[in-house]
Amino acid sequence: MDKLAKAVGERIRHRRKACGLSQDDLALLSGMDRSYVGRIERGEVNITVEKLYRIATVLACDPSTLLPEATELYS
Repeated sequence: MDKLAKAVGERIRHRRKACGLSQDDLALLSGMDRSYVGRIERGEVNITVEKLYRIATVLACDPSTLLPEATELYS
């Protein structure tokens, strides 16, 4: 798995749970399929910037907070 996709997925999952949302909730509110949200959270897909913004909007956060620091990926 790609380190970046996995790190982004983990951050999305953490934020989603902190917001008290299920994958179904996030999928419905962001206009995506639930299975796709699951694949994002597992780091199986590289999401587009557009989808990152849609997810961040639902999670009420700045999209940049869902991105890992470079040191997390390349240390």
